[in-house]
Amino acid sequence: MNENDILDAKSNKAIEGGPSYSLRHRLNRIIWNLVWFLLASWTPAPAHRWRVFLIRLFGGRVAKNAHVYPSVRIWYPPNLSMGDHACLAPEVNCYCMAQISLGDYAIVSQGAFLCSGSHDIDDEAFQLITKPIRIERYAWVAAEAFVGPGVIIEEGGVLGARGVAFRKIEAWSVYGGNPARLIRERKRPAQVSSLVG
Repeated sequence: MNENDILDAKSNKAIEGGPSYSLRHRLNRIIWNLVWFLLASWTPAPAHRWRVFLIRLFGGRVAKNAHVYPSVRIWYPPNLSMGDHACLAPEVNCYCMAQISLGDYAIVSQGAFLCSGSHDIDDEAFQLITKPIRIERYAWVAAEAFVGPGVIIEEGGVLGARGVAFRKIEAWSVYGGNPARLIRERKRPAQVSSLVG
């Protein structure tokens, strides 16, 4: 996405409900949402390759063997990348105002919210700000968890169910709660250790 697509909040009166994005950007998102609604949202769960095809058609960089379920909401496909066997489970809200990337075998479970945009609360115009989210390989965002702008979930990191992450989740560690705190280390599977070793 071109940074010029984000409009100045003061001149566009965002605090009064004015737009945060250019007309061209908003029209692209309307077309995308219409296509997803008509051609993907009702498809059977196993039809991952078809849905991945549509995401790629709209600019997403998604591996052909990734899993994207029909009830997933993807805000802007060009800001989404997914590695081999990465998964966006049912009802995931992928609010990719900035880049959201999932590494190989990364899983985002049911009802999770990946939010890469917010507003500057100290700016009287309430300017939109965006920061990328990176979920590295073998990481897991559990059911109904929230991942905020700029968060990195390192390789093998886990954010527990309904956890809220605004800071980095360390590699091969389990976090939970609101705000998310370290609970324990996670055992590294043998096949992953052999790849590193």
